[in-house]
Amino acid sequence: MGMDNQGFTVQTMNFLHEKSPVFYASLPCGTMAGQIGPGQRHHLISGLWDHLLAVKNPFWMSRPYVNRDAFPIQEIRVIRGPLGRPQLLLGDHMGPAISFCESGQNRWAALCGDEHDIGIDVAESREFQGRYPFYRVFHPQEIEHVLKPAGEDLKMAAALLWSVKEAVAKALGCGFHLVDPRQMIVYPSIDRVTREAAKENGVYHFSIELSGKAAKRFPMAPDRSLGVRSFSHGKMWLSIALLNRQSQ
Repeated sequence: MGMDNQGFTVQTMNFLHEKSPVFYASLPCGTMAGQIGPGQRHHLISGLWDHLLAVKNPFWMSRPYVNRDAFPIQEIRVIRGPLGRPQLLLGDHMGPAISFCESGQNRWAALCGDEHDIGIDVAESREFQGRYPFYRVFHPQEIEHVLKPAGEDLKMAAALLWSVKEAVAKALGCGFHLVDPRQMIVYPSIDRVTREAAKENGVYHFSIELSGKAAKRFPMAPDRSLGVRSFSHGKMWLSIALLNRQSQ
């Protein structure tokens, strides 16, 4: 992690077997004088972009626009695809995958360090109070998988699962326009090293299987991995999904 020159912390998250870390950060919504809405988003992008350049990943160092002095942040724009997926446009060049979300008080952004697509989401336990229709969103076995990391709290378990599924939908680039939440089946990681690491640092890794119409729309080739890492942040969960885009 580190501080950018405008004062917020950029965190890193490493995914098992991937070449470069993911960078993510947050800012309080609407508290920066003169920087609300798009201004805040641009501020986050600036810090994340600086950290991506600092790691000197070979995938991006071969690009013609990695020199920050020759390529100012003012030249970075966010465009959106037909279904709303955000994408960085660096001058005339397509940049790394980026994703955004908002909690009740903060705006979050995550930037991928290599060629994967990315999705980030935050969900709070208070969103799942009362008679929430769990059966319309989650499978019973999914809730069983996450009750332990959620401290046996059903509302926290629901927040964890929802953040995972929302992050996956964003990585796929379709939101929930084309994928029903129950067509994403969440499994705990089967990798022993990953499970042991989770016990030490509180970061949980999940595998995702698509079913029904989602599986037909987004066929998962053997080399097309889709994984999510999640951790608790107070009464909420933050999840980041990575999807291998090379097989799309």
